[in-house]
Amino acid sequence: MNPEVIDQLKTQLGANGLPYGIPIHPNLVHLTLGLFILSIAFDFIGVLLPIQRPLFKFLAIPTTPSNFFDVGWYNMLASAIITFFTVAVGFYEMMLAEPSTEVKSAWGLQAVETMLWHGVGGVFLLALIVGMTIWRGFQRFVWHEDNSQQVQLTYLLSGLFIMLLMYVHGTLGAHLAAEFGVHNTADMLLRSGKDFNLLLK
Repeated sequence: MNPEVIDQLKTQLGANGLPYGIPIHPNLVHLTLGLFILSIAFDFIGVLLPIQRPLFKFLAIPTTPSNFFDVGWYNMLASAIITFFTVAVGFYEMMLAEPSTEVKSAWGLQAVETMLWHGVGGVFLLALIVGMTIWRGFQRFVWHEDNSQQVQLTYLLSGLFIMLLMYVHGTLGAHLAAEFGVHNTADMLLRSGKDFNLLLK
């Protein structure tokens, strides 16, 4: 791309290095995480409902496993859809990043290495979430359509493993913001040495 075009774009960026006030990627990340974790949690509750039935009866909550499996399915589907946007916006914001090159992360990585691992990890997690959604769909509509236990134990354990990967991947993202100052408004203003009041108007 023409360097002049890049320079023109940079003159339109805000104090956080983005053309908008608040980074979108971190917000979408938390939506992806919340939907995925809720999906696995509700599927676990659906599987363990026979053990928990006295509690729900005590609380006067009428429920069946299918209620929890419905929530698990729709949350997983929503997680897969939103993750496409999460990854796309993440790459867009990463292209505009100007990380500090003078520091290393707590894991001993430079800024570019952290961004590369975070980017590749994001695509890998997207593939895993889409794969889990397809697997979940087969369990719901093909394999266990008439079964009271709609999900397999291997599916639930895979979900827990993916949550662990999300934790590691999210830590890389946290390093980018906290340690390298990527799209961190306060960090970028401190590095620029300019008047905060003028830049934040």
